[in-house]
Amino acid sequence: MVKVSILIPSRNEIFLQKTVSDLISKAEGDIEIVVVLDGYWPTPPLKEDKRLKIIHRGAPRGMRNGINSGVAIASGEYIMKTDAHCMFDQGYDKKLMADCDKDWVVIPRRYSLDAELWQVKDKPPIDYMYLSYPDDPQDFGGAGYHGREWPQKNRDANLKDVLVDDLMSFQGSCWFMRKDYFRYLELMDEDKWKAFYQEAQEIGLKCWFSGGRVVINKKTWYAHLHKGKQYGRGYFLDKKCLTPAVEYTNKFVTDNDWHKTIHDIRWLVKRFWPVPGWPGEYGR
Repeated sequence: MVKVSILIPSRNEIFLQKTVSDLISKAEGDIEIVVVLDGYWPTPPLKEDKRLKIIHRGAPRGMRNGINSGVAIASGEYIMKTDAHCMFDQGYDKKLMADCDKDWVVIPRRYSLDAELWQVKDKPPIDYMYLSYPDDPQDFGGAGYHGREWPQKNRDANLKDVLVDDLMSFQGSCWFMRKDYFRYLELMDEDKWKAFYQEAQEIGLKCWFSGGRVVINKKTWYAHLHKGKQYGRGYFLDKKCLTPAVEYTNKFVTDNDWHKTIHDIRWLVKRFWPVPGWPGEYGR
């Protein structure tokens, strides 16, 4: 019986097979992997495996559609979404299940990946992120709530032994939750957030605002490739996608624009206070 369904929305990915093989070899429980090939076929084709399901789109439909398509056929009690250029800890599936309450979104510790050598780079992990105050029009996609690395918390020696801890924000490259909680949070909303971008904001804000909890699990990890110019983009980031997503997140926060909201942004900022760049009035 499948316990964890792993979703990989992918677009022109050159490390997809390595990611799939790594997930299969490192899992210690019953998993399935649902790969969405969004408007392309990989060359060579993915290796056949009884744990692998493939959804192929003749024309690209976007990351959110890919995640939703994967969830629709997922048979696991839990779902994990990952980018198609990641390496994982041994037994990641069982370690994530062991610390995942019914209303939690769980993020494994994140390292940087050397994809050519397929090994973790000699750099500290990124555990903590925060949401920026929405006052910088030069931000990617426009002024809004963007995830930022939180240096003070990442260097805080007192947090090293806190193995499961709350997160204000995270990177959307890997997350884990119960499948029924994904549905409860009404993820991923293609109509309002469009095809791509602000994935972590949609998940994290819906979770916190409705009374759930976003946590990091430092007992396990993944290593993520920052692709940059060397490897090119998979999903293309253009303003037609970026700006509407940022604008809707702003509306979601400002208008409390969701019927399951019981908390607001002031509650969230005060919960993690002090937050870099936020006016002092939010900490009162």
